[in-house]
Amino acid sequence: MPFFSSRIAAALPTLLAVSCGSLLVLSFAPFSWFPLAVIALAGFHQSLADASPRAGFWRGWVFGAGLFGFGVFWIRISLNEFGNLDAWAAHLLMAIFIAVMALYYGLAGWLVRRLDQGSEWVGPLLIFPGIYVLLEWLRGWLFTGFPWLNLGYTQIDGPLAGYAPIAGVYGVSLLVALSGGLLWGLVRWSGRARRMVGIGLGVIWLSGAGLQQVDWTQPAGAPFKASVVQANIPQAVKWAPDAGVMIAEAYLELTRDHLDSDLIVWPETALPDFLHQVRAPLITPLGERAHEEGVEIVLGIPVMDGETGRYYNGLLSIGGREDLYAKRHLVPFGEFMPFKQWLGPLVELFEVPMSDFSRGASQRPLLQVGQRLAGASICYEDVFPNEVVQALPEAQFLINVSNDAWFGDSLAPHQHLEMARMRALETGRFMVRATNTGISAIIDDRGRVIATVPSFTRGGASAQVQPRQGATPYVIARNWLAIGLALAMVAAGLLLGRGKRQGLKLDP
Repeated sequence: MPFFSSRIAAALPTLLAVSCGSLLVLSFAPFSWFPLAVIALAGFHQSLADASPRAGFWRGWVFGAGLFGFGVFWIRISLNEFGNLDAWAAHLLMAIFIAVMALYYGLAGWLVRRLDQGSEWVGPLLIFPGIYVLLEWLRGWLFTGFPWLNLGYTQIDGPLAGYAPIAGVYGVSLLVALSGGLLWGLVRWSGRARRMVGIGLGVIWLSGAGLQQVDWTQPAGAPFKASVVQANIPQAVKWAPDAGVMIAEAYLELTRDHLDSDLIVWPETALPDFLHQVRAPLITPLGERAHEEGVEIVLGIPVMDGETGRYYNGLLSIGGREDLYAKRHLVPFGEFMPFKQWLGPLVELFEVPMSDFSRGASQRPLLQVGQRLAGASICYEDVFPNEVVQALPEAQFLINVSNDAWFGDSLAPHQHLEMARMRALETGRFMVRATNTGISAIIDDRGRVIATVPSFTRGGASAQVQPRQGATPYVIARNWLAIGLALAMVAAGLLLGRGKRQGLKLDP
């Protein structure tokens, strides 16, 4: 019996780590239990307490496996149902992907245990939050990046969202991780130390609530009426050879219902044909009608270069004038096949329509929409904050078009909308967001959804959009403020640890 008891006791930190990673998913949309993120991070830190660096790596890895295993398992849907992979192959590739993404958290666990050599408070308040955010940032750009499930998104409806216009999503992540360390100390410590961390938690969260009252940008001219239209075309139908006319008619009907708007936005690749194929029968007369009605129409459409044969995922603006933006940040395996020369036959397993797009050459993601400039992003691009802010401060509002139908009725559309809301909050700009099957929405400059079309619904939604000018602190500093703070926290932790090893008394 003592043998089994000791084995169970030894396994408890691992069970705690995987449980905290799994429960952290509930703090993201559509659940949005934002306080749970702090509790999960406190539990994760507890699982690392007194562990060796090797044990820290394992516990960090299972934390990440729990987070991604429950949080992004929906990627399997695109591989299996729309990527022509058998179910076993889709599940296998998904498991490999989750295992690889979990390595970031394994490295975080190893580094925390390797570097935490200071006083008892150095680990939870400096090393742990700093390392967590630095690895989250690394995951956001290494190998083209996968910044999904960043900790800061959990707070879009909480007080800590007040820091987003200053330090962006990574700054909010840093404060969540720090709050987790403070909560850990609140439970573990006593006396003066407990009072200090309690005060620290209160100051961080109350200050965030106060910052939510600040207007970081200013109105620029009169509001205008914007509409998003969502035809709810099933992904299995969208690329069928004979579906083009039916799809065009659906969007034209929805557009006629909203001709009283100043702007109408269609989703990503709303029309499955190339621009040159439908320009004469559809785009030209639609542009003329839009000009007569005094409305601007922005629609997603593939665009082919007749000279090179390359094609692009485009966003076309018609009405008062015509402008085109080509997507710059493509989705690996969805819009282009990386490492073709090494993957060989594996590439042939994927039969994804339009899976060989070329990267757009625009220096900045700006789209002329009538007399206004909009910050443009297509689908996946809006999860990269440093790319979205490249349109600022000139852009008066943001447009995002997407097609989350690849992931069916899953967590993905809700999580993606949550990320879009953070972009609006970081930049202090309204966002008009149209998707193929949902969730289409109009978001205000504080990240609040003010109009929406639910998933798997055909229809439209309209709201008044206020163009804005000026730049939030985040637009100016971008990610450097949050990453600089994270680096400074880790460096301070290392210095304090060295001081302790040299016999200095640093405990509070």
